[in-house]
Amino acid sequence: MVGYKTYFCVFCIALLPILAVAQNNTNSPYTRYGFGQLSDQNFGNSKAMGGVAYALRDPYHVNAMNPASYSAVDSLTFIFDGGLTLQNSNFSNGETKINAKNSSFDYIAMQFRLHPKLGISAGLLPYSNVGYSLNKIDNTGNSDTYNTITYNGEGGFHQLYVGAGYKILKNLSVGANLSYFWGNVSRSFTVEFPTNTNASSVKKLDYYSVKDVKLDLGVQYTYKLADKKDLTLGVTFSPGNDLSNDAYVENTTGSVVTRKDTLLSMGLPNTFGIGLAYTYDKRLTVGLDYTLQKWGDVTYLDEQNALADRSKISLGLEYLPSNTSSNYLAHIKYRLGAYYSEPYYKIEGKRAAKEYGVTGGLGIPFSRNRSVLSISAQYVRVEGLKQNLLNENCLRFSVGLTFNERWFFKRKVD
Repeated sequence: MVGYKTYFCVFCIALLPILAVAQNNTNSPYTRYGFGQLSDQNFGNSKAMGGVAYALRDPYHVNAMNPASYSAVDSLTFIFDGGLTLQNSNFSNGETKINAKNSSFDYIAMQFRLHPKLGISAGLLPYSNVGYSLNKIDNTGNSDTYNTITYNGEGGFHQLYVGAGYKILKNLSVGANLSYFWGNVSRSFTVEFPTNTNASSVKKLDYYSVKDVKLDLGVQYTYKLADKKDLTLGVTFSPGNDLSNDAYVENTTGSVVTRKDTLLSMGLPNTFGIGLAYTYDKRLTVGLDYTLQKWGDVTYLDEQNALADRSKISLGLEYLPSNTSSNYLAHIKYRLGAYYSEPYYKIEGKRAAKEYGVTGGLGIPFSRNRSVLSISAQYVRVEGLKQNLLNENCLRFSVGLTFNERWFFKRKVD
C-alpha cells in the first residue's frame, strides 16, 4: 500500500507543470467562439467508450459525469484517479494545411465510501480551453502595400468539485456535485502596416475572468432483467446560471494604451443527459448516452443567440474475457466506442460545424490488486458546414491511472 501511495504522490507532482499550462492545450481556430473547446470530462474508461458515462456504475472507477455513481464505490476502497492526453491535429480549409501537437491535463480525482449508502468524490476537471493564433495578409488590391492582421486567444475554465452519491433504495441512487468554477480568457486583434512607416499598429485586447459556483445533479436506477443481466438508467441535470466576472477592453494605437473596465453578461446553459447501460455477468457492458446543452438560450458577452445548442450521442462497450481465470490476459478490459456531436460554435449567425469520432482502448490491471492503467486512442473529425470553413482531424492518445487502495479494513494478527 505504501508503494502505491508513493507512486500517486509522484504522479501528482508530475502533473503540476501541466496544470500550470493547462489553458494552452489546443490550437483550434474554432476556440475563437464561446468559451472555447468544451471538455466532456470523461475519465479513462469512458474515453475509450465514446464518452459513455451517465449509466456506468463501476465500484473501481470514478465517474464524475453522474454523481449518483459514487454510491457504487467499494466499501474497502480509496480511489485515486488521474489522466493526461497527447494530441496531434491537422487543420485545413481546402487551401492551407496546418499541423499542431499538444498535451493536456484531463482530470485528477479521488473517491471513497463514507457510509454503507454514501460515496464521496472530489477532484479537478477542465471545462473548456481556448488557444489559437491566426494570421492574414491584406493587400487591398495593391501588391506593394499591405497590412497584416493577427488573431490570438488563450485561456480556459476549470472545475474544482466535491460530490456525494447516496443509495436511497437497493437499485436507486441520487447524487450531486458542487463545483468552484473559475478561469479567464484573453482574445486580441492586431493590425500592423509593414510597408507604411507612417502608420501606427493597432491592437484590441478583450479579457474576462470568472469566479462562480456550478451544480450538477444525477440519478441512477438499475433494473435486474435476469440472472447476471442488468439494465441501468442514468439521468443528469446541470442548471444554468449567470456567471460573476471581471472584464476589460484595452486598445493600443502605436504606444498609446487606453483601458476600459466593464461587466459582461454571460452564463452557463441548462444541460441534460440521459444514458442506458446493459451489463452481463459484470464482464460485458454496452452503453448509450445523449447530451443536450442549451447554449442557444445563454447570453454570451452581452450578445443573445451568439451560440447554438450543443448535442452529442455516444455509443460504447467494454468487454472482460474472464473475472475468474488465472490467465493475466483474461483480466484486460477491451473498450470501443463512437460518437456524433453538433458543437455550439456559430459563425455569421449559423451553426459552424459538426463533429464525430471513434475510440478504442484497454484497461490493464496491475498484478495482485485492483489498480488499472487505462489507455485509449481517439480519432476526432470536425467538419465545417460551409465552404472554406475549417476542417480538423485529430488523433488523441490518453493515459489514465486508477489507484485502488484497500484502506478501510481491519488487519488481523495471529
